[in-house]
Amino acid sequence: MSIHIESKKEDISELVLMPGDPLRAKYIAENFLDNYKLVNQVRNMFGYTGYYKGKRITVFASGMGIPSIGIYAYELFKYYDVKKIIRIGTSGSFNKDIKILDVVLSTGAFAKSYYDLQLDGHDTNFVPASIKLNEQIIKTAEETNNSLKIGKTITSDVFDIYCDNISEFKDNFDFANFLAVEMEAFGLFYLAKKFERDASCLLTVVDSIYDKRSLSSEDRQNSLNQMITLALDSIIK
Repeated sequence: MSIHIESKKEDISELVLMPGDPLRAKYIAENFLDNYKLVNQVRNMFGYTGYYKGKRITVFASGMGIPSIGIYAYELFKYYDVKKIIRIGTSGSFNKDIKILDVVLSTGAFAKSYYDLQLDGHDTNFVPASIKLNEQIIKTAEETNNSLKIGKTITSDVFDIYCDNISEFKDNFDFANFLAVEMEAFGLFYLAKKFERDASCLLTVVDSIYDKRSLSSEDRQNSLNQMITLALDSIIK
């Protein structure tokens, strides 16, 4: 029995898009799905199920950080038989080759986290994304002329711009090998591997130590809409 999700099993699709923000889940349902309905509002962690191009899709918020996405992804995989999850979110970057509004597809997430150790005794720092689901996303991006930056990402417990020791961190970490920094993908990828399911992560870069542009709300939303559409078109294949 699920503790944090009130939905009936039949209310959740096997295909899930997972933004962090509950209000972004609401936005996606209202603007991209047909015949959608609210299927979860426990703790205001909104979930919606509807139809995109005739395919049944659930959009379910994860909250912020590995512990939060760990709760919802665990229950979706274990109790609702979800087969695929694409996390869609925003990120920062410490990589000089990544620009504001670039869309990054994670091939795997690095983290120094105790999540896996506490959950089932494993101790790993890197978990790959689903190769199969990533290939679907790459193919869809090519077909729709969407540009992707593809590579490894970092999952952090600290919001990147709050890092007081970022200069020291940067000097002691090879950021050239990582395209973006976010807060959830490691937990999602670990659980997908545990339950033998598929998970990917698409990120729109909204802050960078090398690119100090100030984004208008319109530019930000348009970029997010492109990423959302790419994720939807990919997961239904």
